Amino acid sequence: MFLSAFATLHDPASRTYCDKCRARGKTRTQALLRLARHRISVLFAMLRDGTSYEPRTPEAAVA
Repeated sequence: MFLSAFATLHDPASRTYCDKCRARGKTRTQALLRLARHRISVLFAMLRDGTSYEPRTPEAAVA
């Protein structure tokens, strides 16, 4: 999942989430691990609800 998070840094929502973590004082590795954990939570919710992934705008992802 760490490599998956690293690979998605080109996605605006993932980049914004990672930058927000960095602004809160996390190291780069810690921010990537938080992004990986966030992605796991999204995947679990998709499986639980039987939905497909729909990307959000960076503004909605930060809120």
